[in-house]
Amino acid sequence: MKIAIAGLSEIEQLQSISKHTFSETFAEQNSKENLDLFLNQAYNLETLSKELSNPDSTFYLLFDNNGLQGYMKINRRRAQTEYQGDGALEIERIYVLRQAQGLGYGKALLHKAVEVLKAENLLLLWLGVWEKNVSAIRFYEKNGFNAFGEHVFMLGNDPQRDILMKLEI
Repeated sequence: MKIAIAGLSEIEQLQSISKHTFSETFAEQNSKENLDLFLNQAYNLETLSKELSNPDSTFYLLFDNNGLQGYMKINRRRAQTEYQGDGALEIERIYVLRQAQGLGYGKALLHKAVEVLKAENLLLLWLGVWEKNVSAIRFYEKNGFNAFGEHVFMLGNDPQRDILMKLEI
Protein backbone atom coordinates (compact mmCIF):
# COMPACT_ATOMS: atom_id res chain seq x y z
CA MET A 1 0.00 0.00 0.00
CA LYS A 2 1.20 3.50 -0.84
CA ILE A 3 -0.35 6.87 0.02
CA ALA A 4 0.66 9.81 -2.18
CA ILE A 5 -0.35 13.45 -2.46
CA ALA A 6 -2.45 14.12 -5.56
CA GLY A 7 -1.62 16.95 -7.92
CA LEU A 8 -3.31 18.36 -10.99
CA SER A 9 -1.76 15.59 -13.10
CA GLU A 10 -3.93 13.05 -11.20
CA ILE A 11 -7.18 15.00 -11.64
CA GLU A 12 -8.84 12.43 -13.91
CA GLN A 13 -7.98 9.56 -11.55
CA LEU A 14 -9.30 11.65 -8.67
CA GLN A 15 -12.51 12.43 -10.53
CA SER A 16 -13.05 8.78 -11.40
CA ILE A 17 -12.53 7.41 -7.90
CA SER A 18 -14.52 10.27 -6.35
CA LYS A 19 -17.58 9.55 -8.46
CA HIS A 20 -17.20 5.80 -8.13
CA THR A 21 -16.80 5.64 -4.35
CA PHE A 22 -19.48 8.25 -3.65
CA SER A 23 -21.94 6.36 -5.85
CA GLU A 24 -21.06 3.01 -4.26
CA THR A 25 -21.61 4.50 -0.82
CA PHE A 26 -24.79 6.50 -1.33
CA ALA A 27 -26.65 5.43 -4.52
CA GLU A 28 -28.90 2.89 -2.80
CA GLN A 29 -30.29 5.42 -0.32
CA ASN A 30 -30.70 8.43 -2.60
CA SER A 31 -32.50 9.29 -5.82
CA LYS A 32 -30.57 9.02 -9.07
CA GLU A 33 -31.52 12.63 -9.85
CA ASN A 34 -30.02 14.04 -6.64
CA LEU A 35 -26.98 11.78 -6.85
CA ASP A 36 -26.25 12.78 -10.46
CA LEU A 37 -26.74 16.46 -9.65
CA PHE A 38 -24.30 16.23 -6.74
CA LEU A 39 -21.69 14.23 -8.69
CA ASN A 40 -21.77 16.70 -11.58
CA GLN A 41 -21.43 19.69 -9.24
CA ALA A 42 -18.88 18.36 -6.76
CA TYR A 43 -16.66 16.29 -9.02
CA ASN A 44 -16.46 18.17 -12.30
CA LEU A 45 -12.93 18.95 -13.49
CA GLU A 46 -13.21 22.69 -12.82
CA THR A 47 -14.26 22.16 -9.19
CA LEU A 48 -11.61 19.52 -8.58
CA SER A 49 -8.96 21.73 -10.19
CA LYS A 50 -9.81 24.57 -7.79
CA GLU A 51 -9.70 22.20 -4.83
CA LEU A 52 -6.37 20.69 -5.90
CA SER A 53 -4.95 24.21 -6.32
CA ASN A 54 -6.05 25.41 -2.87
CA PRO A 55 -2.95 25.55 -0.63
CA ASP A 56 -5.13 24.79 2.43
CA SER A 57 -6.47 21.53 0.99
CA THR A 58 -4.61 18.31 0.25
CA PHE A 59 -5.77 15.16 -1.51
CA TYR A 60 -4.14 11.83 -0.72
CA LEU A 61 -4.47 8.84 -3.06
CA LEU A 62 -4.13 5.30 -1.74
CA PHE A 63 -2.72 2.66 -4.08
CA ASP A 64 -2.06 -1.04 -3.75
CA ASN A 65 -0.85 -3.59 -6.30
CA ASN A 66 -4.25 -3.39 -8.02
CA GLY A 67 -4.08 0.39 -8.50
CA LEU A 68 -5.99 3.27 -6.93
CA GLN A 69 -8.20 2.01 -4.10
CA GLY A 70 -9.16 5.10 -2.11
CA TYR A 71 -8.55 8.73 -1.35
CA MET A 72 -8.86 11.41 1.30
CA LYS A 73 -9.22 15.19 1.21
CA ILE A 74 -8.14 17.26 4.20
CA ASN A 75 -8.73 20.98 4.78
CA ARG A 76 -6.94 23.50 6.94
CA ARG A 77 -7.74 27.03 8.04
CA ARG A 78 -10.45 28.70 5.90
CA ALA A 79 -10.70 25.75 3.51
CA GLN A 80 -12.64 23.88 6.21
CA THR A 81 -16.28 23.45 5.25
CA GLU A 82 -17.17 24.76 8.71
CA TYR A 83 -14.35 26.72 10.26
CA GLN A 84 -13.26 25.13 13.55
CA GLY A 85 -10.23 27.37 14.05
CA ASP A 86 -6.69 27.43 12.73
CA GLY A 87 -5.78 24.59 15.11
CA ALA A 88 -8.18 22.20 13.38
CA LEU A 89 -7.84 19.84 10.44
CA GLU A 90 -10.94 18.62 8.61
CA ILE A 91 -11.28 15.33 6.79
CA GLU A 92 -13.78 16.42 4.16
CA ARG A 93 -13.69 13.16 2.20
CA ILE A 94 -12.36 9.72 2.95
CA TYR A 95 -13.46 6.91 0.64
CA VAL A 96 -12.27 3.42 -0.24
CA LEU A 97 -13.61 1.29 -3.09
CA ARG A 98 -16.11 -1.29 -1.85
CA GLN A 99 -13.91 -4.12 -3.17
CA ALA A 100 -11.04 -2.90 -0.97
CA GLN A 101 -13.00 -2.27 2.22
CA GLY A 102 -12.00 -4.36 5.20
CA LEU A 103 -8.32 -4.33 4.19
CA GLY A 104 -7.34 -1.53 6.58
CA TYR A 105 -7.17 1.17 3.89
CA GLY A 106 -9.66 3.49 5.58
CA LYS A 107 -7.70 3.19 8.80
CA ALA A 108 -4.45 3.89 6.91
CA LEU A 109 -5.92 7.10 5.47
CA LEU A 110 -7.19 8.10 8.91
CA HIS A 111 -3.72 7.49 10.37
CA LYS A 112 -2.29 9.69 7.61
CA ALA A 113 -4.63 12.50 8.68
CA VAL A 114 -3.49 12.11 12.31
CA GLU A 115 0.14 12.14 11.12
CA VAL A 116 -0.48 15.43 9.25
CA LEU A 117 -2.29 16.86 12.28
CA LYS A 118 0.66 16.11 14.54
CA ALA A 119 3.27 17.27 12.00
CA GLU A 120 1.49 20.62 11.69
CA ASN A 121 1.06 20.93 15.49
CA LEU A 122 -2.72 21.03 15.24
CA LEU A 123 -5.02 19.83 18.01
CA LEU A 124 -8.36 18.86 16.50
CA LEU A 125 -9.26 16.44 13.71
CA TRP A 126 -12.89 16.60 12.65
CA LEU A 127 -15.31 15.48 9.95
CA GLY A 128 -18.96 15.26 9.02
CA VAL A 129 -20.63 11.91 8.38
CA TRP A 130 -24.16 11.28 7.10
CA GLU A 131 -26.46 10.18 9.93
CA LYS A 132 -27.57 7.15 7.86
CA ASN A 133 -24.01 5.95 7.24
CA VAL A 134 -24.00 3.80 10.37
CA SER A 135 -20.92 1.76 9.44
CA ALA A 136 -18.84 4.93 8.98
CA ILE A 137 -20.08 6.35 12.30
CA ARG A 138 -19.06 3.12 14.05
CA PHE A 139 -15.67 3.21 12.31
CA TYR A 140 -14.98 6.73 13.55
CA GLU A 141 -16.22 5.98 17.08
CA LYS A 142 -13.98 2.90 17.18
CA ASN A 143 -11.07 5.18 16.24
CA GLY A 144 -11.70 7.68 19.05
CA PHE A 145 -14.04 10.22 17.43
CA ASN A 146 -16.95 11.73 19.35
CA ALA A 147 -20.01 13.58 18.06
CA PHE A 148 -20.01 17.32 18.75
CA GLY A 149 -22.66 18.78 16.47
CA GLU A 150 -24.40 18.54 13.15
CA HIS A 151 -24.82 20.38 9.88
CA VAL A 152 -26.82 20.17 6.68
CA PHE A 153 -25.19 18.55 3.66
CA MET A 154 -26.89 19.17 0.32
CA LEU A 155 -27.02 16.08 -1.87
CA GLY A 156 -28.37 17.62 -5.05
CA ASN A 157 -31.65 19.17 -3.91
CA ASP A 158 -31.95 16.97 -0.81
CA PRO A 159 -30.88 18.52 2.52
CA GLN A 160 -29.34 15.76 4.66
CA ARG A 161 -28.12 15.73 8.27
CA ASP A 162 -24.45 15.11 8.90
CA ILE A 163 -23.12 14.36 12.35
CA LEU A 164 -19.95 16.29 13.13
CA MET A 165 -17.35 14.17 14.87
CA LYS A 166 -14.00 15.10 16.37
CA LEU A 167 -10.79 13.58 17.63
CA GLU A 168 -8.73 15.75 19.93
CA ILE A 169 -5.00 15.05 20.11
